[in-house]
Amino acid sequence: MPILLDHQLLEKDTRKNSDFPVAYYQNELEALPNWEGPFHWHPDFEIATALNNSLEYQIDQQQIILNAGDSIFVNGNILHKIKQISGNNPDSVPIIVFSGTSIAPEHSLIYKKYILPILNCDNLPFIIFYKDDSSFAKINALIQKTYNCFINNNNSYEMEVQRNLSNIMEYIFLNLDHFPRIKLPRMEIKHQIRIQKMLSYIYENYMKKITLEEIAKAANISRSEAGRCFKTYLGSPIEVLIQYRLQVAHKMLSEKTHTLQEISLACGFNSVNYFSRQFKKFYKTTPGKISKLGK
Repeated sequence: MPILLDHQLLEKDTRKNSDFPVAYYQNELEALPNWEGPFHWHPDFEIATALNNSLEYQIDQQQIILNAGDSIFVNGNILHKIKQISGNNPDSVPIIVFSGTSIAPEHSLIYKKYILPILNCDNLPFIIFYKDDSSFAKINALIQKTYNCFINNNNSYEMEVQRNLSNIMEYIFLNLDHFPRIKLPRMEIKHQIRIQKMLSYIYENYMKKITLEEIAKAANISRSEAGRCFKTYLGSPIEVLIQYRLQVAHKMLSEKTHTLQEISLACGFNSVNYFSRQFKKFYKTTPGKISKLGK
């Protein structure tokens, strides 16, 4: 199941409910073109592990390399994306996305005393738990145990997941002062908010004719300022728009239920020839070949 985004750039989570606000994902990269996901964010925490290959997590402007066995904790409300950078097959990458309310209600002492300090720690966007660092052996074992809970799906797996996540968050809280911090200048935080708003507009309106002025307006800034914000993170707004359109087109091609003309129009390309040229430029192959492969 590929990463889906709603109109607020929040990752849609069809497996999670308010009664048990924890979601488990695996094999997400396989459905993504070039085994790379789009930038997105969610208010929940995220834990992921590179199993057999190297991954690159981009968090804000930071590129973090995870080698096989390494795990990462991503704080809530952090703009991030994932990309596989080694191996001939897509990594299965187990991922857990969970709310702090899976451990305790928001009004409770536990949530206010132990969860909020982590969530509100602006200079702790992520933590890496390296496989070869013996000091992380206990936490890595807990993470793996939590994955196994979802895989085995025992009768009381929710209770074990909650216990494991509580232990993980307790470990993070008790070691808050020891993790490397990344101090984001105020302007960079402002850029992230603007980027989130503009990406949200692009992801919601990619099928329409979009101008740079409209993208900038989504964040209440000028076209030149929009260009500067995107350049810091992603390149240019129009390049991001085209790439997202191509990602959606790639998925539609693999389903083999639409013609090139239908996909071109559905993804905001008015010309099949232009769509085909951009697709080949980005993916180094033609749309027709993807459609025939069905993957």
